[in-house]
Parts: sequence; C-alpha cells; structure tokens
Amino acid sequence: MKLAIDAMGGDHAPKAIVEGVKQFVDRFPNEQMELFLVGDAVKLASYGLTDPRVTIVPASEVITGEDEPVRAVRRKKDSSLVVAAQLVKDGKADALVSAGNTGALMAVSLFVIGRIPGIERPALSPTFPTYTGSGVVILDVGANPDAKAEHLVDYAIMGSLFAEHVRGVSRPRVALLNIGTEAGKGNALTKEAFPLLEQAPVHFVGNVEARDAMSGDVDVIVTEGFAGNILLKGVEGSSSMLMKMMKEQFTSDIVSKLAALVLKPKLKKLKQTLDYREHGGAGLFGINAPVIKAHGSSDALAIMSALKQAKIMVEHEVVAKIKQATAKSAD
Repeated sequence: MKLAIDAMGGDHAPKAIVEGVKQFVDRFPNEQMELFLVGDAVKLASYGLTDPRVTIVPASEVITGEDEPVRAVRRKKDSSLVVAAQLVKDGKADALVSAGNTGALMAVSLFVIGRIPGIERPALSPTFPTYTGSGVVILDVGANPDAKAEHLVDYAIMGSLFAEHVRGVSRPRVALLNIGTEAGKGNALTKEAFPLLEQAPVHFVGNVEARDAMSGDVDVIVTEGFAGNILLKGVEGSSSMLMKMMKEQFTSDIVSKLAALVLKPKLKKLKQTLDYREHGGAGLFGINAPVIKAHGSSDALAIMSALKQAKIMVEHEVVAKIKQATAKSAD
C-alpha cells in the first residue's frame, strides 16, 4: 500500500501532518507500506522522520485556502497537492490524503486523477457518529452544492458499497435527506430523486429528517452538497457546544467536580464519539483512486485517522467495487 500525502495543506501544516504520519506508522509498525510526504523538503526533513517507509517528495509551491481552486491547480504545477495527485495518476501511489483547500482537492482529483466512468459528479462523504454506535455515511457534504436527481442515485450506490465493504454493514439502509418522511415531501430535486432511488440497486428506505440523521436508523444518507454541508457544520457546531456546556457544568463547583471524576470514563468515551478527529476525513467518492479530505483544522490525531481511512479504502478495493457497480447499472 502506498499513500501520497499533501504535507503543506491545512491550517496546521506541515507540523500536524508530519506528527500524524508518525502516529500512523507507529500504529502499524510491521505492515508493508510506503508513504510519500509531499512538500517543502527542508521543512519536512527538519522534523526528524526516521521511518524508512516514509519518503519526502519535494514540491516548491503551496495551494492556500485563498487560492481560486481551478486556477491554482492549473498554475501551481509544483504545489504539494498537484505533485501528490500526480503520484497517484502515475501509479506510484494508491491514494491521496490532504487537509488543504477543498475546491482545489476536488479540481486536482478531477483533472489529474480522473473520474470513474459513469460517475458525473463525485461526492464528499464523511462518516457521522450515531446513537447506536454504528455510524452513518453521508454524501454529498460539499463537493457539489447543486446536484441532479441522477447524481443522488450515484451517491446512493457509492455510499452503499462503502458501508457494506468497508464498514461491514449487511444490506445497508439508504435514505434521502428531506424535510419530512413522507414520499411527497421536499423540493423539486428530492421529489424527482425519490422514485429513482426506489428503482436503484440499493436498499432504499425512504426519507429521513436531519434530526434523525444520527439516530442509527439508517446507514447511508444522500443529499446535494449544499444541504449536506449545512448538516455537517450543524452537527460539528452542536457537538462542540455540547462538550463546552458539559465542561462548564462539571467544573462549576466542588460537587460537580467530584461527579466528573466518577463519570470521567463515560465522559471520555462520549467525547471520542463526538470528536471528528476520531472518524477520519471525508472520502471523495467517484474518483479513480481513493481520495481523502481531512478537516482543514486537523491535528495529528485527525491526520492519523484520515490515513487509516485511506488504508482501509485501498485494502478493501472500494474504487474497484464502485467501478463494477457502475458498469452493471449502465448495462
């Protein structure tokens, strides 16, 4: 397994990226792998990477969050993101991981690595925690703010395959994000998508409202990127606020502090469940190779989790399975 890593992308790059890589190789000390850490060679070498499975690949430019994505990909040919993507295109790496500019990652994935034939619009897909602990795959959360009904069918197929083959869910339950559970609810897009999803080669169970997204009642939720991104940011914000409120309450007086000591193991488990860093990044489904978008504010733990997700996608041949399913649906 070989992973190409954009070492200069993200709010805390390159330090957080390097530390995440160190945690990753330490987690799998005996596995055969090769990690290509792409970026400023002098800076990267200064962190003292010693694992022989990590190779520094020099890149002289960086695509920032302020850059216009398509223009940056076309003009900054020696940027860490473009060079890392080129490694995947050339077959030198099996997957790409970046915490950098989302639009640029989307552009480089389309222009350099390429789309899976039959998939018109790729989708960003994280796995959300659920009340039952099973997790739910949600796509799209921002790759395409606008989508057509047939795109949602592609999302359903890709999400179902990921849930089945990577998350180990038997016959994943696929739902359409909507403002109500009734079949006739929603806007023009959801009304058009509903009957198409009923005919799609997935276990479609109907509509699901945002308040039930993390109930554990469904395994895959499909939506266009605009609503999906709002749902993602809403869940992240609510989780962060909940943890802050709990911390304030449990440190407000001596009795609360004593209660916190008793409940510490349970509180730690809850924090891990709600912490996005524990769940890897968002897979960009529909591309010819696994592409993982880590959160822009990723620390070392989040990067390590994103690398684990890329590893799983490579080992389970998720892209090959999506290609097979797409080819069958086209026949």
